Amino acid sequence: MIQLIRLGYACLNTQLPALKTCRWATYQSKGIAYLRELALHNLSTTLTMIRWNIERDILVFRMSSDLIPFASKRELTWSWYEEERLLQLTEAIRKEVLDSGMRLSMHPGQYTILNSPRSTVVEDAIADLSYHATLLKLCGGTDMIIHLGGVYGDKKASMDRFVERAKKLSPEILSYLRIENDDKVYTAEDVLLISKRTGIPVVVDLHHEHCNPSSVALEKLLPDLLATWGTKRPKIHISSGRDHNRDRKHADFITLEDWQEVLTLFANVDVDVMIEAKEKEQALLRLRSQ
Repeated sequence: MIQLIRLGYACLNTQLPALKTCRWATYQSKGIAYLRELALHNLSTTLTMIRWNIERDILVFRMSSDLIPFASKRELTWSWYEEERLLQLTEAIRKEVLDSGMRLSMHPGQYTILNSPRSTVVEDAIADLSYHATLLKLCGGTDMIIHLGGVYGDKKASMDRFVERAKKLSPEILSYLRIENDDKVYTAEDVLLISKRTGIPVVVDLHHEHCNPSSVALEKLLPDLLATWGTKRPKIHISSGRDHNRDRKHADFITLEDWQEVLTLFANVDVDVMIEAKEKEQALLRLRSQ
Protein backbone atom coordinates (compact mmCIF):
# COMPACT_ATOMS: atom_id res chain seq x y z
CA MET A 1 0.00 0.00 0.00
CA ILE A 2 1.31 3.44 -0.91
CA GLN A 3 1.15 5.71 2.10
CA LEU A 4 -0.56 9.06 1.60
CA ILE A 5 0.41 11.70 4.14
CA ARG A 6 -0.46 15.30 3.41
CA LEU A 7 1.48 18.00 5.25
CA GLY A 8 0.24 21.40 6.34
CA TYR A 9 1.25 24.35 8.50
CA ALA A 10 -0.48 26.94 10.63
CA CYS A 11 -1.61 30.53 10.17
CA LEU A 12 1.45 32.41 8.93
CA ASN A 13 3.90 32.21 6.05
CA THR A 14 7.38 33.60 6.67
CA GLN A 15 7.72 34.65 3.03
CA LEU A 16 4.46 36.59 2.73
CA PRO A 17 2.97 39.73 4.37
CA ALA A 18 1.95 39.45 8.01
CA LEU A 19 -1.57 39.59 9.38
CA LYS A 20 -2.65 42.64 11.36
CA THR A 21 -4.21 42.87 14.82
CA CYS A 22 -5.16 45.73 17.11
CA ARG A 23 -5.93 46.50 20.74
CA TRP A 24 -9.45 46.98 22.05
CA ALA A 25 -8.56 50.56 22.96
CA THR A 26 -7.53 51.21 19.35
CA TYR A 27 -10.87 49.91 18.11
CA GLN A 28 -12.69 52.13 20.61
CA SER A 29 -10.88 55.19 19.29
CA LYS A 30 -10.97 54.32 15.56
CA GLY A 31 -14.25 52.42 15.27
CA ILE A 32 -15.65 49.73 13.00
CA ALA A 33 -14.12 51.24 9.87
CA TYR A 34 -10.66 50.44 11.23
CA LEU A 35 -11.62 46.84 12.03
CA ARG A 36 -13.06 46.51 8.53
CA GLU A 37 -9.76 47.53 6.93
CA LEU A 38 -7.83 45.11 9.13
CA ALA A 39 -10.23 42.29 8.24
CA LEU A 40 -9.93 43.07 4.53
CA HIS A 41 -6.14 42.99 4.79
CA ASN A 42 -6.16 39.73 6.75
CA LEU A 43 -8.55 37.92 4.42
CA SER A 44 -6.65 39.15 1.37
CA THR A 45 -3.36 37.99 2.91
CA THR A 46 -4.91 34.61 3.74
CA LEU A 47 -6.10 34.26 0.15
CA THR A 48 -2.54 34.94 -1.01
CA MET A 49 -1.21 32.29 1.40
CA ILE A 50 -3.75 29.75 0.20
CA ARG A 51 -2.84 30.36 -3.45
CA TRP A 52 0.86 30.11 -2.55
CA ASN A 53 0.16 26.78 -0.85
CA ILE A 54 -1.84 25.40 -3.76
CA GLU A 55 0.94 26.26 -6.21
CA ARG A 56 3.26 24.09 -4.08
CA ASP A 57 0.74 21.29 -3.52
CA ILE A 58 0.33 22.13 0.17
CA LEU A 59 -3.28 21.16 0.73
CA VAL A 60 -3.57 21.29 4.51
CA PHE A 61 -3.67 24.73 6.14
CA ARG A 62 -4.86 26.37 9.35
CA MET A 63 -6.30 29.87 9.18
CA SER A 64 -5.57 32.31 11.98
CA SER A 65 -8.30 32.95 14.53
CA ASP A 66 -7.50 36.68 14.33
CA LEU A 67 -8.64 37.34 10.76
CA ILE A 68 -11.68 39.34 11.89
CA PRO A 69 -10.52 41.33 14.93
CA PHE A 70 -12.74 40.94 18.02
CA ALA A 71 -15.37 39.06 16.01
CA SER A 72 -16.11 36.73 18.92
CA LYS A 73 -16.47 39.50 21.52
CA ARG A 74 -20.08 39.73 22.57
CA GLU A 75 -19.70 43.49 23.10
CA LEU A 76 -19.07 43.96 19.37
CA THR A 77 -22.27 44.48 17.38
CA TRP A 78 -20.64 44.53 13.94
CA SER A 79 -22.20 41.97 11.55
CA TRP A 80 -18.95 41.37 9.69
CA TYR A 81 -20.42 38.29 7.96
CA GLU A 82 -22.82 40.54 6.04
CA GLU A 83 -20.17 42.91 4.65
CA GLU A 84 -20.03 42.62 0.86
CA ARG A 85 -16.30 43.34 0.54
CA LEU A 86 -15.44 40.75 3.18
CA LEU A 87 -17.78 38.20 1.62
CA GLN A 88 -16.11 38.67 -1.76
CA LEU A 89 -12.83 37.61 -0.17
CA THR A 90 -14.28 34.68 1.77
CA GLU A 91 -15.94 33.47 -1.42
CA ALA A 92 -12.62 33.70 -3.28
CA ILE A 93 -10.97 31.68 -0.49
CA ARG A 94 -13.80 29.15 -0.58
CA LYS A 95 -13.43 28.67 -4.33
CA GLU A 96 -9.68 28.06 -4.07
CA VAL A 97 -10.19 25.64 -1.17
CA LEU A 98 -12.95 23.61 -2.81
CA ASP A 99 -11.39 23.56 -6.27
CA SER A 100 -8.04 22.33 -4.91
CA GLY A 101 -9.36 19.91 -2.29
CA MET A 102 -7.53 21.77 0.45
CA ARG A 103 -8.31 20.93 4.07
CA LEU A 104 -8.82 24.23 5.87
CA SER A 105 -9.00 24.36 9.66
CA MET A 106 -8.98 26.75 12.61
CA HIS A 107 -7.86 26.37 16.23
CA PRO A 108 -9.67 28.56 18.79
CA GLY A 109 -7.32 29.78 21.51
CA GLN A 110 -6.58 28.79 25.08
CA TYR A 111 -9.34 30.97 26.54
CA THR A 112 -12.10 29.13 24.67
CA ILE A 113 -12.98 26.86 27.60
CA LEU A 114 -16.24 24.94 27.45
CA ASN A 115 -15.79 23.15 30.78
CA SER A 116 -15.20 26.21 32.95
CA PRO A 117 -17.29 26.44 36.15
CA ARG A 118 -17.87 30.13 35.32
CA SER A 119 -20.90 30.78 33.13
CA THR A 120 -19.44 33.94 31.57
CA VAL A 121 -16.37 32.00 30.40
CA VAL A 122 -18.61 29.35 28.84
CA GLU A 123 -20.75 31.99 27.12
CA ASP A 124 -17.61 33.62 25.72
CA ALA A 125 -16.39 30.21 24.54
CA ILE A 126 -19.63 29.49 22.71
CA ALA A 127 -19.49 32.93 21.06
CA ASP A 128 -15.94 32.18 19.91
CA LEU A 129 -16.91 28.78 18.54
CA SER A 130 -19.80 30.40 16.69
CA TYR A 131 -17.42 32.92 15.08
CA HIS A 132 -15.03 30.17 14.00
CA ALA A 133 -17.85 28.03 12.60
CA THR A 134 -19.20 30.99 10.62
CA LEU A 135 -15.80 31.80 9.12
CA LEU A 136 -15.10 28.15 8.31
CA LYS A 137 -18.47 27.87 6.58
CA LEU A 138 -17.83 30.99 4.51
CA CYS A 139 -14.31 29.88 3.55
CA GLY A 140 -15.00 26.21 2.83
CA GLY A 141 -13.21 24.92 5.94
CA THR A 142 -13.83 21.65 7.72
CA ASP A 143 -12.18 21.48 11.15
CA MET A 144 -12.26 23.50 14.37
CA ILE A 145 -9.91 22.04 16.99
CA ILE A 146 -10.14 22.77 20.72
CA HIS A 147 -8.73 21.40 23.97
CA LEU A 148 -10.97 20.09 26.73
CA GLY A 149 -10.05 22.87 29.18
CA GLY A 150 -9.07 22.82 32.84
CA VAL A 151 -9.41 20.41 35.75
CA TYR A 152 -10.65 22.84 38.44
CA GLY A 153 -9.83 20.44 41.26
CA ASP A 154 -11.95 17.57 39.93
CA LYS A 155 -10.98 16.01 36.62
CA LYS A 156 -13.99 13.72 36.31
CA ALA A 157 -16.47 16.52 37.03
CA SER A 158 -14.66 18.77 34.54
CA MET A 159 -14.86 16.09 31.85
CA ASP A 160 -18.56 15.62 32.61
CA ARG A 161 -19.10 19.38 32.23
CA PHE A 162 -17.41 19.33 28.84
CA VAL A 163 -19.69 16.53 27.67
CA GLU A 164 -22.78 18.32 28.97
CA ARG A 165 -21.86 21.63 27.27
CA ALA A 166 -20.76 19.97 24.03
CA LYS A 167 -24.08 18.19 23.66
CA LYS A 168 -25.87 21.56 23.84
CA LEU A 169 -23.85 23.20 21.05
CA SER A 170 -25.53 24.00 17.76
CA PRO A 171 -25.41 21.35 15.01
CA GLU A 172 -23.32 23.74 12.90
CA ILE A 173 -20.64 24.13 15.57
CA LEU A 174 -20.61 20.39 16.25
CA SER A 175 -20.18 19.64 12.55
CA TYR A 176 -16.77 21.37 12.65
CA LEU A 177 -15.67 20.55 16.21
CA ARG A 178 -12.66 18.31 16.92
CA ILE A 179 -10.97 17.71 20.29
CA GLU A 180 -7.24 17.46 20.97
CA ASN A 181 -5.12 16.10 23.81
CA ASP A 182 -3.07 18.77 25.59
CA ASP A 183 0.45 18.87 27.03
CA LYS A 184 -0.44 19.16 30.73
CA VAL A 185 -3.84 17.76 31.73
CA TYR A 186 -5.90 15.73 29.27
CA THR A 187 -4.15 12.83 27.55
CA ALA A 188 -5.10 11.15 24.30
CA GLU A 189 -6.71 8.46 26.44
CA ASP A 190 -8.84 11.08 28.24
CA VAL A 191 -9.89 12.72 24.98
CA LEU A 192 -10.86 9.35 23.54
CA LEU A 193 -13.25 8.82 26.46
CA ILE A 194 -14.85 12.21 25.73
CA SER A 195 -15.14 11.36 22.05
CA LYS A 196 -16.96 8.13 22.85
CA ARG A 197 -19.50 10.13 24.88
CA THR A 198 -19.98 12.96 22.37
CA GLY A 199 -19.12 11.60 18.92
CA ILE A 200 -16.55 14.39 18.40
CA PRO A 201 -13.48 13.26 16.38
CA VAL A 202 -10.05 13.33 18.04
CA VAL A 203 -7.01 15.16 16.69
CA VAL A 204 -3.99 13.42 18.21
CA ASP A 205 -1.10 15.74 19.04
CA LEU A 206 2.00 13.54 19.17
CA HIS A 207 4.19 16.07 20.97
CA HIS A 208 1.51 16.64 23.61
CA GLU A 209 1.45 12.87 24.11
CA HIS A 210 5.21 12.98 24.73
CA CYS A 211 4.75 15.72 27.34
CA ASN A 212 1.60 14.26 28.90
CA PRO A 213 1.47 10.54 28.11
CA SER A 214 -1.54 8.28 28.46
CA SER A 215 -1.46 5.27 30.78
CA VAL A 216 -1.79 3.08 27.69
CA ALA A 217 0.73 3.14 24.83
CA LEU A 218 -0.39 5.33 21.94
CA GLU A 219 0.06 2.41 19.54
CA LYS A 220 -2.68 0.54 21.39
CA LEU A 221 -5.01 3.55 21.51
CA LEU A 222 -4.49 4.51 17.88
CA PRO A 223 -7.10 2.25 16.23
CA ASP A 224 -9.83 3.63 18.49
CA LEU A 225 -8.57 7.20 18.07
CA LEU A 226 -8.64 6.91 14.28
CA ALA A 227 -12.08 5.31 14.41
CA THR A 228 -13.49 8.52 15.94
CA TRP A 229 -13.27 10.01 12.43
CA GLY A 230 -15.62 7.47 10.88
CA THR A 231 -15.34 7.87 7.12
CA LYS A 232 -13.53 11.22 7.40
CA ARG A 233 -9.79 11.46 6.87
CA PRO A 234 -7.97 11.67 10.24
CA LYS A 235 -5.92 14.70 11.16
CA ILE A 236 -2.99 14.88 13.59
CA HIS A 237 -0.60 17.52 14.94
CA ILE A 238 3.17 17.21 15.17
CA SER A 239 5.84 19.43 16.66
CA SER A 240 9.22 19.00 18.31
CA GLY A 241 10.32 20.27 21.70
CA ARG A 242 12.66 23.24 21.51
CA ASP A 243 15.33 22.00 23.95
CA HIS A 244 14.38 18.36 24.51
CA ASN A 245 11.72 15.82 23.58
CA ARG A 246 9.30 16.79 26.37
CA ASP A 247 9.87 20.55 26.16
CA ARG A 248 6.44 22.15 25.74
CA LYS A 249 7.94 25.02 23.76
CA HIS A 250 7.95 24.36 20.02
CA ALA A 251 11.15 24.12 18.01
CA ASP A 252 11.72 25.93 14.73
CA PHE A 253 11.63 22.67 12.77
CA ILE A 254 10.57 19.02 13.14
CA THR A 255 13.28 16.55 14.17
CA LEU A 256 13.86 13.45 12.09
CA GLU A 257 13.04 11.37 15.17
CA ASP A 258 9.59 12.95 15.48
CA TRP A 259 8.96 12.62 11.75
CA GLN A 260 9.96 8.96 11.85
CA GLU A 261 7.38 8.43 14.59
CA VAL A 262 4.68 9.70 12.22
CA LEU A 263 5.87 7.39 9.45
CA THR A 264 5.89 4.42 11.82
CA LEU A 265 2.56 5.04 13.56
CA PHE A 266 0.69 5.86 10.36
CA ALA A 267 2.41 3.43 7.99
CA ASN A 268 -0.92 2.12 6.73
CA VAL A 269 -3.13 5.16 7.25
CA ASP A 270 -4.01 8.08 5.00
CA VAL A 271 -3.69 11.07 7.31
CA ASP A 272 -3.36 14.85 7.28
CA VAL A 273 -0.48 16.19 9.39
CA MET A 274 -0.50 19.72 10.77
CA ILE A 275 3.05 20.89 11.47
CA GLU A 276 3.25 23.20 14.48
CA ALA A 277 6.74 24.66 14.17
CA LYS A 278 8.05 28.19 14.57
CA GLU A 279 9.35 28.33 11.01
CA LYS A 280 5.93 27.48 9.52
CA GLU A 281 6.11 26.61 5.82
CA GLN A 282 9.92 26.38 6.01
CA ALA A 283 9.57 23.46 8.41
CA LEU A 284 7.21 21.74 5.98
CA LEU A 285 9.48 22.28 3.00
CA ARG A 286 12.46 20.96 4.96
CA LEU A 287 10.58 17.75 5.80
CA ARG A 288 9.68 17.31 2.15
CA SER A 289 13.31 17.58 1.12
CA GLN A 290 14.55 14.93 3.57
